[in-house]
Amino acid sequence: MERNIDVVDAKDKSRYEAHDADGTLMGFVDYKLHPGVIAFLHAETLPEFRGRGVAGRIATKSLDDARALGLRVKPACPFYQEFLQEHAEYADLVKLPEAK
Repeated sequence: MERNIDVVDAKDKSRYEAHDADGTLMGFVDYKLHPGVIAFLHAETLPEFRGRGVAGRIATKSLDDARALGLRVKPACPFYQEFLQEHAEYADLVKLPEAK
């Protein structure tokens, strides 16, 4: 796993971004904020950085932030759906689908 990954909430772009030590964008996840809920829409790791744990670091930081802010999580992105299935420690954050 890459050690020099800095993950930040780029609020002006509504996305979390991962950068290497040189400031190069490695990956991101787009999100949309709703009252009490954050929806993760699209996660992407740039091809040259795949296989280094970038997406996992972004997911961990964004989910930890959601918990700290008291937000529920809507995993609209397939990567986040899979990540949440594999990481039960975040199960309490998942927004349940609304009954019809």
